Amino acid sequence: MPHANTALLTALAMLAFAGNSLLCRLALKGTTIDAGTFTLARVAAAAAVLWLIVLARRQAGRNGAGAITLGGNWVSALALFCYAAAFSFAYERLSAGTGALLLFAAVQATMTGYGLYNGELLRAQQWVGLALALTGLVWLMLPSLATPPLASSLLMIAAGIAWGVYSLRGRRAADPVETTAGNFVRAVPMALALGAAIQAQRTLDATGLAYAVVSGALTSGLGYVIWYAAMPRLRAATAATVQLSVPVIAAVGGSAWLGEALTLRLALSAAAVLGGIALVILGKRAERA
Repeated sequence: MPHANTALLTALAMLAFAGNSLLCRLALKGTTIDAGTFTLARVAAAAAVLWLIVLARRQAGRNGAGAITLGGNWVSALALFCYAAAFSFAYERLSAGTGALLLFAAVQATMTGYGLYNGELLRAQQWVGLALALTGLVWLMLPSLATPPLASSLLMIAAGIAWGVYSLRGRRAADPVETTAGNFVRAVPMALALGAAIQAQRTLDATGLAYAVVSGALTSGLGYVIWYAAMPRLRAATAATVQLSVPVIAAVGGSAWLGEALTLRLALSAAAVLGGIALVILGKRAERA
């Protein structure tokens, strides 16, 4: 990571992602809201908040006068929607541990594979760091692993690939706020179409809806803006590896806010994941020195 502010942005993004994970778990595992309604509310809330921010910036004169153009693009919006929808539906039938492993394995394969394909070679130290971080994640999730249903597994893998694609496309974002806002606005009609397609299966739940709105407006919308601000300065493999910290942060957050147990397994897993991430980052710095 070449700049201290990039490290700060990345850390804030990981905190937002972990918060998002907790909110999704609370909604999809703890209430009766269906995955389609959750996805629609999450996407719509993010689009509304980010679009209001775009309008406020325009009125303040930060981006000049004239017609308001929609940032982002349809390809990124499709990747964003596919991630949000596939994640929500997969999470309904997967355990937290199995879901996290499938998701982040797919993210790793997508982003690291893209980096290698484009000549972003890893030093031996970075491969060791990546292996250590993955081992720590597996160890953390081992107690909740279960043989997953095939359809849900494929959905979570698809979610990981879609998120990897969406993250990689963020490296081209000139204006993270307008790009993220435009992507979410474009994703709204996709979420509406999904909601219409599963109308008969819709289950409304006030608490679940509230979680979805907070997830969309804060941890998704604003969190993704922060991530898009950091992505142009991160190599693909580094960006993929730092995301392995999300389940660890979420587990610590679950202990603090949801009353979940803080165990020796969590502490050792956190040390392995964070140590592995440090090796990947320090390996990159050694390469530049």
